[in-house]
Amino acid sequence: MSAPGPRSGRPTLLLVVSRRRRFTRHVLDRPDIDTVLLRPETSTVEVPDGRPAFRLRAGVPADEEAARYRRWLSGLGLPRPAFFCNPDEAAQPLAHRFAAAAGLPHLSPRQVWLATDKLAMKELFAAAGLPAARFRAVTSATEVKEFADRYGWPIVVKPAVSGSAVDTWKVDADRLAAVDLALRSRPDQRWIAEEYVRGTEHQLCALVHEGQVQDAYIAVNPAPVLDTLDGAMNADITLAPSEPEPVNGRAVAQRIADALEFRAGYLHAEFFIGHDGSFVMGEMAARLGGAELPTSHGLSRGFDMLAAAADVYVERRPALAYTRERSVGHLLLPVRRGIVSDISSLAELTALPGVVSGALTAAVGDRLDPPRASNASSGHVHVEGENSGVVRERMAEVLSRFRLQVAEVHP
Repeated sequence: MSAPGPRSGRPTLLLVVSRRRRFTRHVLDRPDIDTVLLRPETSTVEVPDGRPAFRLRAGVPADEEAARYRRWLSGLGLPRPAFFCNPDEAAQPLAHRFAAAAGLPHLSPRQVWLATDKLAMKELFAAAGLPAARFRAVTSATEVKEFADRYGWPIVVKPAVSGSAVDTWKVDADRLAAVDLALRSRPDQRWIAEEYVRGTEHQLCALVHEGQVQDAYIAVNPAPVLDTLDGAMNADITLAPSEPEPVNGRAVAQRIADALEFRAGYLHAEFFIGHDGSFVMGEMAARLGGAELPTSHGLSRGFDMLAAAADVYVERRPALAYTRERSVGHLLLPVRRGIVSDISSLAELTALPGVVSGALTAAVGDRLDPPRASNASSGHVHVEGENSGVVRERMAEVLSRFRLQVAEVHP
């Protein structure tokens, strides 16, 4: 690994601007890490505080962009980064190809493929000796029906490459016509049909340093992510240390890291525990967990998870000194289309039992048009309790008290 930033003696990290805004802010505020920002031109995320960020162009040879990047650094007098972190799922291929050309630590094309392509993930899970739902690639409603005839309705149909459950459907025979339309309208998209697992969905996160999982954290979803698209509680709840793990999270994460040949960074995965007790892998990613999940892990254990995540990306062993033993969950607040006429205040929400923090992203007068995606919300709250059951009850209370009134939007 090359030397840290030449001017300060501190390590310098090239960080991709992403929707993980809390993580971005944490890294920018670190006094012991110098940070340079990279923004893919396809990104819609704004650069914090108007800071300089290298605009990475798509469709331009990576070597050409790397040369332009070095001139950009020199022109602004910025330290030359020796480390790289990309928390953005959509930017994985572009960002890591650029990092390779710039001489930075990066995922290989094969690693990116295994960590972003849902068909390739099945290959990874098989190599890791981890069970996964049965599946097949599909190009038509006929093939979807053939798969369902073999394994039973409902099934899951989704793009091979996507995030936040966009264009992902739990399909029964009555929905087949809609799926047929979706497949025919996107001939450039590859699709996968997957067995629907009846059971409980979980999130698994792990910190990896020098190829070894330092620790892993498991959260439970009160409702499967696909059900949240139809109005079910949209949340994840980190299990308290005293609660039994449904699987050995650290061992599962190490198997994934070994199969991926992942040396350093943050791993995120989803798995299911079937009604019959079976363990089934869902998906995985080589990046931070979505939304506020890392913060939930940190609040549960009483340590700075974002600091630990940043540390592994600059090749430091993270300091995992835990000071709390509780369950903490992250609840996304409901959202719907229209112009906001009334919404609960953050003060009202944080006064409710167990609510320790939160943020609203909608205000009176805002025009809302949420996508059909698992990350759609009008804000979030973090809720604590002695175990995940208590947290779930408190989240239900928050939802029963939460107000969101919208006026109809006319064309």
